[in-house]
Amino acid sequence: MRALVIGGTRFIGRHLVEELLANDYEVTIFNRGNHDNPFADDDRVRHVEGDRKNEGALEAASTEVDPDHVYDVVAYKPRDVRAATEIFADVDAYVYVSSGGAYGAEHVPKREAVTPLQECTTGQATEDSAETYGNRKAEGDRAVFAAAERGVNAMSVRPTVVYGPHDYTERLDYWIDRVNEHDRVVIPGDGDLLWHRVYVEDVAAAMRIVAEAGTAGEAYNVGDRRLVTHAELVNRLAATLDTDVEGVTASERELAAGDLVPGDFPLYREHPHVLATSKLASLGWESTPLSTAIERTVEEHLDSDRDGRELGPDREDEQRVLEVLDTL
Repeated sequence: MRALVIGGTRFIGRHLVEELLANDYEVTIFNRGNHDNPFADDDRVRHVEGDRKNEGALEAASTEVDPDHVYDVVAYKPRDVRAATEIFADVDAYVYVSSGGAYGAEHVPKREAVTPLQECTTGQATEDSAETYGNRKAEGDRAVFAAAERGVNAMSVRPTVVYGPHDYTERLDYWIDRVNEHDRVVIPGDGDLLWHRVYVEDVAAAMRIVAEAGTAGEAYNVGDRRLVTHAELVNRLAATLDTDVEGVTASERELAAGDLVPGDFPLYREHPHVLATSKLASLGWESTPLSTAIERTVEEHLDSDRDGRELGPDREDEQRVLEVLDTL
């Protein structure tokens, strides 16, 4: 089987390439070459350079590679998906990476074909802002559904917040660094927030399985089978790092002592965000045990230079909150 990965060198795409190689695929990555290629010295991985927004370059890659499966990791605008599903209309499977952020209602859990998707205006469809990310991903899903109605074997996967080795977003790195460096860590809110996360290797496996066994026009949620609260995450990180830490919860009023609000902390969300994953599991997908996923994530973090500190409050501001809490 020949696989073409649009993207393929950074985070999800990097793990997808490894997943495909482990399952005996011939792999070609297509990207602009703007980032270091971890497979540059791997003879099993071919690299075709090009901009995915250039339809001519995508068409040339389609002709040159003649892929069986296409995995679209870096489609951030609906027009990207519409173009790709036209160019790769005859492949055995086209898999688009959408997002749990595509959902437009706070259902618990959010279910495929049940929970409404976000709307996407013409203006939002062409923006690059984080605020319209979910809107654009939802419209990309609708492009997949439309392609399937035309006979294209197109499907989407909707991962929730992805974590794991080589995560350039550094969202979880912030919390690993905090737990590793300090004995007291401020947790915004009551610590019981459920924001579903998913280990990156499981996203990669989900994409391969959906391509092999999924149904055209369907979307598949991807999330850890074991959810943890924010407080439990901090405790699990501490156990993995073999350190003692006190997770100190702080209300909005208490955070104000450090001129902070809950949204200043990475991985904080006002509402629970939980995805149903039984549809994907019915295809034979299983998630990595949480303890294993966290161990691998922490191990790679310690070998990296990432700390995520720029994503969250300065320690001085956090310390002011802790001092106020100690007086209560």
